[in-house]
Amino acid sequence: MTASARIILAAVGVAVAAAAPARAQDWPTRPVTLVIPFGPGSGTDLVARNLATPLGERLGQPIVVQNAGGAGGLIGVSRVAKAAPDGYELVMGAIDTFALSPSLRKQPPYDPVRDFVPAGLAVVQPLILIARKDLPVSNMREFADYVKQNGSKMQFGSAGVGTANHLVCSELTRAMGANVTHISYRGSAEAMTDMLAGHLDFYCILAISAVPFVKAGTLKAIAVLTHERSPILPEVPTAKEQGYDFGDFYYWMGMFFPKDTPAPIVSKFNAALNATLDRADLQARLREAATTVAPPEHRSPDYLRGFLASEIKSWAEAIKANGVEPQ
Repeated sequence: MTASARIILAAVGVAVAAAAPARAQDWPTRPVTLVIPFGPGSGTDLVARNLATPLGERLGQPIVVQNAGGAGGLIGVSRVAKAAPDGYELVMGAIDTFALSPSLRKQPPYDPVRDFVPAGLAVVQPLILIARKDLPVSNMREFADYVKQNGSKMQFGSAGVGTANHLVCSELTRAMGANVTHISYRGSAEAMTDMLAGHLDFYCILAISAVPFVKAGTLKAIAVLTHERSPILPEVPTAKEQGYDFGDFYYWMGMFFPKDTPAPIVSKFNAALNATLDRADLQARLREAATTVAPPEHRSPDYLRGFLASEIKSWAEAIKANGVEPQ
């Protein structure tokens, strides 16, 4: 290579390096696609659609929500893992697609840590312990005593082997030294149908699915399974308050860009996300859907990065302890 050619290539490299931050600072100049790895009407879809319009207003470009369901969310997440790192496509990730998937798949189609850049934790939904309305218990102590005496005759349900509600209920009964039969369903709707019919004794479920039935008195809320009470069900004490501290269980949702997305884009998006989540009208709408906005100190990309790592580790331990084999 001649000296003049080297000079030209070096000049081009400098120009490209200088232009990249400028393009990142100008972002976005066109609509941004937010991929939802589940179908329309899912809890993740509901949260995303509530966030999309005000978030787009903050960024100055529309946020286009696209559903890409299938394979338990893996298809949509995989799509974003392979997307161009230019800030125009990101995914709404959650506990199942980002924290559970590495331990439930022999050959995961993506690595939730290496293949993504965290953009910010958005919302949390507490899991709660509910029981059929005629189960003769009203608090955790009575529940624990009943399970210890009758566990071999009892059944709890879940939306599938390895799901959060399966693992949380298993951890709960394991902490009580009981062995209760687990009934796996194809989804939460089928499990709730059997709960309401009295065929299941208890279920560890998202508050969003349980609140209407608890308020109607058709199911009992025994405990909130997080360390703090939920503003959605403020009258229900936590398991920890009742003397049973076996975990802090939330279903959380956060946003992730493909790896190598420029830091200025991630920072600009996170600032817009924070401002959006601070809106009182948005928080009120999400509360109606039994969803709580993540506290400000938990919304940064750095926090989500560390939180995700701890979630992957703790759920891997729970999956192993409960004998769930990767598929």
